[in-house]
Amino acid sequence: MTVFNHTGVSHTVFYFVGIPGLEDQHVWISIPFFISYVIALLGNSLLIFIILTKRSLHEPMYLFLCMLSGADLVLSTCTIPQALAIFWFNAREISLDRCITQLFFIHSTFISESGILLVMAFDRYIAICYPLRYTTILTHTLIGKIGVTIFLRSYGTMFPIIFLLKRLTFCKSNIFPTTVCEHIAVAKFSCDDIRVNFWYGFFVLLSTVTLDVVLIFVSYMLILCAVFRIPSRDARHKTLNTCGSHVCVIILFYGPGIFSAFTPRFARHILPHVHVLLANVCILAPTMLNPIIYGIKTKQIQDQVSQVLCQKKI
Repeated sequence: MTVFNHTGVSHTVFYFVGIPGLEDQHVWISIPFFISYVIALLGNSLLIFIILTKRSLHEPMYLFLCMLSGADLVLSTCTIPQALAIFWFNAREISLDRCITQLFFIHSTFISESGILLVMAFDRYIAICYPLRYTTILTHTLIGKIGVTIFLRSYGTMFPIIFLLKRLTFCKSNIFPTTVCEHIAVAKFSCDDIRVNFWYGFFVLLSTVTLDVVLIFVSYMLILCAVFRIPSRDARHKTLNTCGSHVCVIILFYGPGIFSAFTPRFARHILPHVHVLLANVCILAPTMLNPIIYGIKTKQIQDQVSQVLCQKKI
């Protein structure tokens, strides 16, 4: 592989390392990646099919869950096939346009998932604090508008990134020590001033994911206040149990990302392959486990899955 670093040359092709330091183990590493991807595809596709085809599940909570499963499918498909191509076929090359397209959809879908988790917290707040007005507040029309808003926010905020990257001249290294493209990682290959990229990326992070986390926290504080006002202990436990799946998914979505972001800052001697593997876990774990968590903890979904599987057996 020849890499040109001459001044004035702008790279249009980049190369992935994969998992740095573990290149000889790529075939073995690919096994959990492949299994996780298959589970994510089957689990999320089944969940979407059941929610869309069963009228009894056309309720706000399940429609938001359907949106989450759709985002999981997009996020996993944007990343895992690329990693598997590196592991199996040594397909390390990617063009600049493909790289920008990939990072655009990865970041946009990540922001979409964060927004969906926020509206799911809002859904739980309405269901617990205003149970008699639940269906009148969260109508199908409002849910549709919320879905469009989430889509426009995520893709709208990331759209300028395309032009911020296309204006740059990439005359430094063109080797990614990862399995996917990422905005700031691409920008750092430029010899130009990338402060606009950095500050715009920081603004997007604050105005989307960070804001979502704060609002989710506020929603659950209000939920807890309402729950602890319920006199019956059994009723409190039953009410909190309705939030269990959502809380698990929130921890699964934000937890690895926060850990991955702060690990390099506080653990200076962390090995590069550990950081890359953590970044992949941020994508693999939620997309694979979300449908499993909701399938296990939600009786209505369990019943519908059992019906579908039993019908196929018959």
